[in-house]
Amino acid sequence: MSETTVNDLGLTDASCACGTHTQSRANQAAAPADGATNTFRVLGMTCSHCVASVTKEIGKLARPEDVNVDLVPGGVSLVTVTGALLDRTAVAAAIDEAGYELVAES
Repeated sequence: MSETTVNDLGLTDASCACGTHTQSRANQAAAPADGATNTFRVLGMTCSHCVASVTKEIGKLARPEDVNVDLVPGGVSLVTVTGALLDRTAVAAAIDEAGYELVAES
């Protein structure tokens, strides 16, 4: 029997047509203040499915303590990763794998 893990971030966007939204809220623990923090700007995310996809791909990089997404449907979302210093090139590849675009640093 296989085990499935679901990362329900409790975000919904009624205008999104991807059809994969969840309706329950997840309980997320606060990230420890002493962990390394990286913030990335991501283009193209619109819903909780998008958030879950990006969170999953980034989680494969270095097992961060927390991935927090400030979702801006149709705009540039902020993805904050705590607990691991990440290589920007690896993050760009992970975000691309999830189907989104890492916005260039300004």
